[in-house]
Amino acid sequence: MIRLLVVNGNTTQSITDRITDAAVAAAPPGVSVEGMTVPYGLPLIVSRADWLVAGPAILAALSERRGDYDAAVIAVFGDPGLDAAKELLDVPVLGISEAAFHAAAMLGRRFGIVSFTTALKPMFEDCLHHHGLTHRCTGFRMGPPDAAYPDGIGEAEKATLLALVRAAVEQDGAEAVILAGGPLAGAAPLLQPEVAVPLIDGTAAAVRLAAALAGLAPVQRNRRARAPLTGYDAAVTRLYRT
Repeated sequence: MIRLLVVNGNTTQSITDRITDAAVAAAPPGVSVEGMTVPYGLPLIVSRADWLVAGPAILAALSERRGDYDAAVIAVFGDPGLDAAKELLDVPVLGISEAAFHAAAMLGRRFGIVSFTTALKPMFEDCLHHHGLTHRCTGFRMGPPDAAYPDGIGEAEKATLLALVRAAVEQDGAEAVILAGGPLAGAAPLLQPEVAVPLIDGTAAAVRLAAALAGLAPVQRNRRARAPLTGYDAAVTRLYRT
């Protein structure tokens, strides 16, 4: 049995539950999924500053459960803490944007990105560039800067997302569309019957890819000597030292 840990990078338990449900639904046979909420942080990540401060909390969560999982998923679009986790842990760690970008690039020649708020666009652009796939992206279709992720996906939210998806396909030429954001976990299956191109849920993509990578090859950690870490919580300090 492959054990996956899926970490919600904000402190809202209802979002963790939504992400976990989507992750369990996407998990292949022989894979168990556990969702986890970070031990501290923000109720919702909606800006670059929020993204920057989320990293240590995500590392703390990964450290607290270390040894209990064979691969991990960071369920925050933009993947805060991902590079540090890849360096410090000895199991595969994937971010939902990293997984979504690569899955979309395999399902379509060019892909679009849809989200609820334009405020997150600079962070998403940085992440896309970091993973080397900017040239495969047709662009972003996003809601107003002051919009927030919804508590659930009702008819109004479905209509908003469908309008953005259709603009990405019909006006931008996207051959696949990513629904960007951990709180949108589970939305893709709801909308897919009304969309002609593949819709990518980053949580589902990350779970499938993490399960594959867990048995593909051993992870080589960077074991260089590190200076002592001071001022951080015990979980992050412990992860950094070992």
